[in-house]
Amino acid sequence: MRVVSGMRPTGKLHLGHYIGVIKNWKNLQDNYQCMFFVADWHALSTKYDEGLNLKELSIELIKEWIACGIDPQKATLFIQSAIKEHAELYLIFNMITPISWLERNPTYKDAMNQPEYKKKNNAGFLTYPVLQTADIVIYDADLVPIGEDQKPHLELAREIVRHFHYIYKMEIFKEPKEILTEVARLPGLDGRKMSKSYNNAIYLDETSDEIWQKVRMAKTDPARIKKTDPGHPEVCIVFDYHKAFSSEEEVKEIEEACKNGTIGCVECKKRCAKNIEKIIAPIRDKKASLQNDEILDIIKEGNKKAKSLAEKKMKEVNKVIF
Repeated sequence: MRVVSGMRPTGKLHLGHYIGVIKNWKNLQDNYQCMFFVADWHALSTKYDEGLNLKELSIELIKEWIACGIDPQKATLFIQSAIKEHAELYLIFNMITPISWLERNPTYKDAMNQPEYKKKNNAGFLTYPVLQTADIVIYDADLVPIGEDQKPHLELAREIVRHFHYIYKMEIFKEPKEILTEVARLPGLDGRKMSKSYNNAIYLDETSDEIWQKVRMAKTDPARIKKTDPGHPEVCIVFDYHKAFSSEEEVKEIEEACKNGTIGCVECKKRCAKNIEKIIAPIRDKKASLQNDEILDIIKEGNKKAKSLAEKKMKEVNKVIF
């Protein structure tokens, strides 16, 4: 069965990406025929005016995927914009998709309440779920890995497919099903959403010292003044990181010690930083060893495979319409 998933090239990957997406992709590549793409056109839907070097960012993104353990021998890695058939199918789907379907998208409605998005309110952002649909069904994806909050997007994709089949009286697309993943929500070091703009993220190429400096400044239990004060791990950001990166035994030990006031926050943070370093060190070293020429060869091969499948599907589509 084929799995299709993409990621926008808007900057370096951080621990939130690793926990929320990459670990899941690594599991999927061992059990399915996976196609993972750099969604550079999707980056333009919200960041068209930010002067992003999408070519460089795309190469870096795939480099980081491979450093994290995504295997180009197991999964097809490619660039969305290199496969022009995505845009062709997007155009066709736009012709048949009612605006009301797009305006009810929860992500769009939430964004329109935020000044930064409301000010732009560009057509590309309104219609990005149509492009997502094209990204998926052009490869006859059986499954799409998503979190619970993304279910409306995939249901819209199925609605667009059904609408196409109804209009043209022929079924040529698969209706993609979701692989619901329990996406781990790793907060930023200040308790807010992990984001580059908030400067609260730990990136996958940071040095041991950089990791420690960031963890050292992380928020802890505000009610805990002295080391001997009983702590409340459930409200501590550092404990969230322990649950993500420390062993079960160490998590239990730290939870108990914190509640009993037998471990200080500095010691707790040092142990947390050490365990994060164990995850990041091999990724950082692998990324440093990868050459751009090597990545470009992988992209070229992945684009070739994706192009072949997309061309075949668009021939079917155009035969039905024209």
